[in-house]
Amino acid sequence: MVVRMRLARFGRRNLPYYHIVVANARTARNSKPIEKVGTYNPIPDDAGNKLVNLNFDRVKYWLTVGAQPSETVEKLLVKANLLPEAPKPWMKEAAKRFESS
Repeated sequence: MVVRMRLARFGRRNLPYYHIVVANARTARNSKPIEKVGTYNPIPDDAGNKLVNLNFDRVKYWLTVGAQPSETVEKLLVKANLLPEAPKPWMKEAAKRFESS
């Protein structure tokens, strides 16, 4: 059974609000998750901050057990310093071009 950490959408039209959940990879986006580990509000507040709440202990547990984060959740975990930033393929190509110039 492949377990993924992904976003489940809540809120209303034009005002999304996401729960960061751990769920079986084959289930639907908003189906019942195994566990809710955080929330993400992509709408900036008055100061321009997007709010992310995470239960660090549970996120670390699920990562050590082998849960695979989706791309968006991976970006949030990198910003929270829970995951190292993975090198992107275009970074290698840009470095080669920079060295040859």
